[in-house]
Amino acid sequence: MAKPDVGGAIRGALLTADPAAKVMAARRVARDWRLGRLAFAFEDAMPAQPARPGRPELLPPKEMPRRGKGGSDRGRIALWHALAHIEFVAIDLALDMAGRFGGEMGPAFVGDFLAIAADEAMHFAILNRHLVALGSHYGAHPAHDGLWQAAEATAHDVAARLAVVPMVLEARGLDVTPATIERARSQGDAAGVRILERILDDEIRHVAVGVKYLNAFAKREGLDPKNLWISLVRRHFPGGLKPPFNDSARSSAGLSLEACAALAS
Repeated sequence: MAKPDVGGAIRGALLTADPAAKVMAARRVARDWRLGRLAFAFEDAMPAQPARPGRPELLPPKEMPRRGKGGSDRGRIALWHALAHIEFVAIDLALDMAGRFGGEMGPAFVGDFLAIAADEAMHFAILNRHLVALGSHYGAHPAHDGLWQAAEATAHDVAARLAVVPMVLEARGLDVTPATIERARSQGDAAGVRILERILDDEIRHVAVGVKYLNAFAKREGLDPKNLWISLVRRHFPGGLKPPFNDSARSSAGLSLEACAALAS
């Protein structure tokens, strides 16, 4: 019997709306690929939009209610809900990267981004569990729809997607997570600290995967990787990068600090 193709399995996970089911679907695709149960084939196009649950309500970023500093119970819950939403969308971003560009980039690329999708699924699951412990759950608050817009804007170009999603959006998490860890620590939230430390370690690896494949793309095309990243970000992420940067984490991920500085100016 012929193996099912990995593209169809990824598409199925993207079209899974229920959060708990999407977590399971993403982890199952990654496991089945790792175990050789899926063929390297992409018979069906990836959906323009992944399926979404009925909740949370998705708002434009400018219409999101202010969270405040996170000192109140409501503010703390809103912060953890926002983090859970980021990780939920990150599942789809990693799945779409593997499914949309895997045929062009090869089996190792597919495996790396499916592993990232499984990581993001685990991150979402533990963040939602933390929300439940705080008396809430994913979907209880509105969330912004800005992250997937970056995927839509770069759906035509793997280099642009690599430059913007792992190397800008995920790298931003490297900058802001340490302060969030300290906030959780000051609130006596030991479980939250452990969750965020785990996520930070994983996100350094995720950014490094993006750097690896953009560098490989640049080498294949005879381009300078640093200049390619700068040009792609300026074209597809016109807001630029917002310092201050976590230089040590960015360096660990292989990002050029010189390029980061250029994109912040």
